[in-house]
Amino acid sequence: MELYIISLALVPPSKIGPAEKFLIALLEIPFAFKRIDAMLYIVNFESETEYLKRSFDTLEAARGELKNTRMFLKLLEAVLKTGNRMNIGTNRGDAHAFKLDTLLKLVDIKGADGKTTLLHFVVQEIIKSEGARVSSTPTQSHIGDNIAEQSAFQDDLELKKLGLQVVSGLSSQLINVKKAAAMDSNSLINESAEVASGITKAEKEITEIQSHGSSVMKMVKEVTEYFHGNSESHPFRIFAVVRDFLTILDQVCKEVGRVNERTVYGSVQRPSPSNQTVVTPLFPVVNDNSSRLSHSGSLDNNDDDSF
Repeated sequence: MELYIISLALVPPSKIGPAEKFLIALLEIPFAFKRIDAMLYIVNFESETEYLKRSFDTLEAARGELKNTRMFLKLLEAVLKTGNRMNIGTNRGDAHAFKLDTLLKLVDIKGADGKTTLLHFVVQEIIKSEGARVSSTPTQSHIGDNIAEQSAFQDDLELKKLGLQVVSGLSSQLINVKKAAAMDSNSLINESAEVASGITKAEKEITEIQSHGSSVMKMVKEVTEYFHGNSESHPFRIFAVVRDFLTILDQVCKEVGRVNERTVYGSVQRPSPSNQTVVTPLFPVVNDNSSRLSHSGSLDNNDDDSF
């Protein structure tokens, strides 16, 4: 740049274009470029600080959603119990935790029919208990064997439908997790540092932002270690994992709903108990301690993400 300016000084003014004349005039102003940087900083300061505040608030809210959303924690518990049942008799059959990345693998584990995934099974296990929890309709009394059986079957389907609505609503309860998943931790940290280094007159505002940012990043690290273990290279990965899992869960809930609807239409003429055949369960029943393991899938995918 300096060499270019020197060369301009050697050119007759009549042969210099408007842009070059403007540049020469600008250079005559003391600290011109520093002044321009300062003006740009002042213009953008409010919007930059507001963006950082919103970003930190979103991360803080996402952390709270992961730790306090009852349905999310219940689903994790069901997955853990199912994994322990499937791995019973092995050194992985008494796990107390698992990495959240495992959630994305639940649809890769198939049941005995080759179609139903482990996530389908977990959702089916949860929806009935959740339906019973939110339902206020009393159980029908015994009027007759056939009528009572049909009524109980209809009640069971209604409870599953109510429970499915609860599980399907998990995505709407983790809105900030989805937003946090789209953030870039490096960009956020760099922008915070740029704002902090720009001007000393806004020291109080900058100090608050830095303090808020440090506090939030510490909380994100804490919730990451709580659910996932150490993840220094990708601080926001936990949010991306849960976001992707919610997409899978929404699809599975829709599929489970369609299966249950087909069950309703096919339940008009049900076979008597004497004619029913014993069906081998696709997966072990989570809440039945007396049931035995029967599965063709395993959570052991030859990697470290295991129960």
